[in-house]
Amino acid sequence: MSSSQTHVLAIGNAIVDVLARVDNDFLDEHGMTKGSMTLIDGGRAEQLYGAMGPTVEMSGGSAANTAAGIASLGGNVQFIGRVRNDPLGQSFIRDIRGLGVRYDVPPASEGPSTARCLILVTPDAQRTMNTYLGASIDLTPEDIEPAAVSRAEIVYLEGYLWDQPQAKDAMRKAIRLAHDAGRRVALTLSDSFCVDRHRAEFLHLAEHHVDILFANEAEIKSLYQVGDFDSALQQAREHVDIAALTRSEKGSVILAGEEVHIIDAVPNVNVIDTTGAGDLYAAGFLYGLTHDFDLHAAGQLGALCAAEVIAQIGPRPQSPLKPLIGRVKR
Repeated sequence: MSSSQTHVLAIGNAIVDVLARVDNDFLDEHGMTKGSMTLIDGGRAEQLYGAMGPTVEMSGGSAANTAAGIASLGGNVQFIGRVRNDPLGQSFIRDIRGLGVRYDVPPASEGPSTARCLILVTPDAQRTMNTYLGASIDLTPEDIEPAAVSRAEIVYLEGYLWDQPQAKDAMRKAIRLAHDAGRRVALTLSDSFCVDRHRAEFLHLAEHHVDILFANEAEIKSLYQVGDFDSALQQAREHVDIAALTRSEKGSVILAGEEVHIIDAVPNVNVIDTTGAGDLYAAGFLYGLTHDFDLHAAGQLGALCAAEVIAQIGPRPQSPLKPLIGRVKR
């Protein structure tokens, strides 16, 4: 790869994460389903923010977290997502560039404020997310630069973006440009509720436009509307070149045609917060794919990155991930 090329171009919602520890009663009091991601408006965002108590705030967003993880591993990565030119937007830009991620999208000068995700972490380390999409919904096809797509080995798309018509068009443009340039397209399904909203379109993407699919067990079963993981696995292998399917403490399964790789979860991890686990798994896996790892080794690196992030609060690595590469058996 030449110095002008990119390992991964990640496209997703540019969001500032606001995290707080709560008990299960807090979720019940505010009518939340544990483990879900709910889209909320600005008024609901202000109401919940005021009730959350002490918080930790940091730049986030699913695909942006993956980009941060790839950069921490030493990969060359770019992110496309939209923020407003407000304090949260400036914080997002400063944070993501400071991590070594290329970010060129100019902030909006008018319209909704920068997006934020209110993340409630319960004692069992599950996270329940309430997302105000704000300025991120203004991502348009014009934000997808052909040059950025053509220089990326893999274009990685965040499923959450499919909720917005303009952003959906931007993703379609990125897919078309990527395949025209001979690049691979990866998609993360993001959330089982997101799959429920867009199942038919996600199935079409998997069958016809996506080369690499990321999903957890709940998401892949929702996609194929089956009750067991093995049935979903068999259908996924027929649709995409590679499927990376995570199963929490059961590890993960990598499929590629007739190949099946079982990756064990990293043992003896003190789980504090599962926020970002799937995002960082994708970071390790994509880094591996773009650095000539075989599929099993790429899955191992994904598992190590996920284990690192669930042992801390927040979805971004607090320590460099690059040393994890030496722990992968290649």
